[in-house]
Amino acid sequence: MSAADLARVQFATTTSFHFLFVLLTLGLVTLLAIMQTRFTLTRAPVHERMTRFWGRIYVINYALGIATGIVMEFQFGLNWSGLASYAGDVFGAPLALETLVAFFLESTFLGLWIFGWGRLNRWVHLALLYLTALTAYASAFWIMAANGFLQHPVGYRVDGNVLRLEDFSALLSNPTFGTALVHVVFASLTVGGVFLTGVSAYHFIKRTTETDFFRRSLRMGVLTTALATPALIGAGVAQFPILKEFQPGKLASGPELALEAMMLIGVVLTTVSWLTLPLLIKDAVIRLRFPLYLMVIGIPLPFAAAVLGWVFREVGRQPWLVYGLLRTEDAVSHVDSSQLLLSLVVFSSLFVLLACVDWVLMARAVRRGPDVTPAPVSPLVVTL
Repeated sequence: MSAADLARVQFATTTSFHFLFVLLTLGLVTLLAIMQTRFTLTRAPVHERMTRFWGRIYVINYALGIATGIVMEFQFGLNWSGLASYAGDVFGAPLALETLVAFFLESTFLGLWIFGWGRLNRWVHLALLYLTALTAYASAFWIMAANGFLQHPVGYRVDGNVLRLEDFSALLSNPTFGTALVHVVFASLTVGGVFLTGVSAYHFIKRTTETDFFRRSLRMGVLTTALATPALIGAGVAQFPILKEFQPGKLASGPELALEAMMLIGVVLTTVSWLTLPLLIKDAVIRLRFPLYLMVIGIPLPFAAAVLGWVFREVGRQPWLVYGLLRTEDAVSHVDSSQLLLSLVVFSSLFVLLACVDWVLMARAVRRGPDVTPAPVSPLVVTL
């Protein structure tokens, strides 16, 4: 394989892994905000316990997601120095804002939320979670703004052999940005809803005694999935006219199998979630039991659909890194193929390790179930 191919495989691998963490983080933090809002308003212990249980899983996923994000960011300088040299002045602006939001503000608010249980006024504590959620979505906003520039470069002027940022507002009104961001948001909510549903179903299969706890969680998961998936499909379909206008080759010669598989999964999740809604009445879905197994099996589906969608969006842009301006092969750093191969092996191994750690910690937290008495949401508790 050429140096460009190795660099592409490495970035695709690390980005796909990181994207999975991001989706679950965004989905769970939204549902957590609803849970804690209900607790703050009603003071019902079940809502507090739900917030703590699902919050612990969220924190585990967030911490490991940050680690994968840092590794991914390094690759812009290590493997794609041509992009930084040519378009860094434009592309780097939203990335810098994302770094400030994700690695400073979001982490700060989340840390205060974790250690604020029982120490802060309940409304202040709730506000911290809302700020955590808002900064998480702000992080996704700036990432998609940067990616939108790669898909359809706007807001720049040519200065010699480099691009200079001329109109920052153009990055935010980029037609390849808005609908794609909405698509990612609803994909995250779908992931969160399916995850909540599947984990709750797992506990009912194991005949949990926490019936009320997981009944509420399962209902929230099914309702979230049923509401999010139609919007997810709508946002996806809304991108077709934009692609036809600005990237006609993507629909004609892009990875059609990935697109078709993603759309099929979206239709399946929509159909199943809406068929499940009536079964929530009088806990029919729990008594039937068979649907519970389908819910557990379905947990990976939205993750798979998200990766397939990302493959379609990125691979379909080739051979351009900055569409119409910078070819992928011209943006690769001047690094020997053997060094890139070593880097690919090392980074891929690291990401597999992080994914395994994430799975083990979350699986342990899931099997443990909710605490009878209130406990911290810190992932450190899970490892004891």
